[in-house]
Amino acid sequence: HTLSTPTVDAATGEIAGEFPEQMAYFEWLNSDFKDSASCQDCHMPEVQGEVALSTIWDKPRRGTRRHVFVGGNVYVLSILRQFGPEMGVTASSGQFSATIESTTAQLQNDAATVALEDVALSGSQLTANVVVNSRAGHKLPTGFPSRRVWLHLTVQDAAGQTVFESGGFNADGSIVGNDNDADPSLYEPHYPTITESDQVQIYEGITHNTAGEVTTILLRGAGYIKDNRLLPPGFDKSKATDNIAVYGLAANDENFVGGSDAVKYEIDVADAAGPFTVTAELLYQSIGYRWAENLRPYQAEEITRFLGYYDAVPNLPVMIAGATVEVE
Repeated sequence: HTLSTPTVDAATGEIAGEFPEQMAYFEWLNSDFKDSASCQDCHMPEVQGEVALSTIWDKPRRGTRRHVFVGGNVYVLSILRQFGPEMGVTASSGQFSATIESTTAQLQNDAATVALEDVALSGSQLTANVVVNSRAGHKLPTGFPSRRVWLHLTVQDAAGQTVFESGGFNADGSIVGNDNDADPSLYEPHYPTITESDQVQIYEGITHNTAGEVTTILLRGAGYIKDNRLLPPGFDKSKATDNIAVYGLAANDENFVGGSDAVKYEIDVADAAGPFTVTAELLYQSIGYRWAENLRPYQAEEITRFLGYYDAVPNLPVMIAGATVEVE
């Protein structure tokens, strides 16, 4: 999981450098996990007891690891479960369902936690701090840059009506209020404080080409305009090398540190009646909306097939963690 891809100049078509596509190993090497847990500890669980490694080897061994490689890509597993026979995949839908269950369990048990702190109401002003603590040994999300994690926060009044929402999502997989989903040339910045419903805290890597333009074409990737993916515990962003650095406003956010981020929400509930229920969720997508949508202008058999699968299987996020607090 250390992969650099060539950067193709947007104007000349010539190779102009390299782009750090996947740096999970170096992220781990700069975390506390390097001294306590290997990649295999999380992704290749050890079999208890002795195991025969093959039918021709008569001495069972201890310390054997299962090649499960559970990650976070529930969505593509769902596509394979539905369209596996068409693709020539031999695994059954039941086997994919079991892997989806294991993947979801890892996301919800081992990835991150969310807490609501200092929730208070003064007049019509409701304030809350959402604290996200990462439990991963690498950036969250890591791997291919189409992946993203974001905060979904809602406030409901005494009647159960939603009076504020940030980070809602549509059936097509887009995030409500996300500038990048609305316009491929834009991107949503990192937020220390959120005051409006069209502001969303999205933990992601936004790639730019050699002209400084936002792109989802991997071979045009020259670097990151924004990289505020959640850092693993122990990660010192002030000492990170360029290939795993924090980019954008998160670099100067004192609450965005190794292992955690804290976002303050300041919400005007106007004349709505309390008590108010505040709910925060951390959501995950392995294929961000823009990464699929940007393919539509191109004509190729592989693109047509993929978009057919994408349109048939709802790109709904997985909830990693959540918290709810009621405030008078």
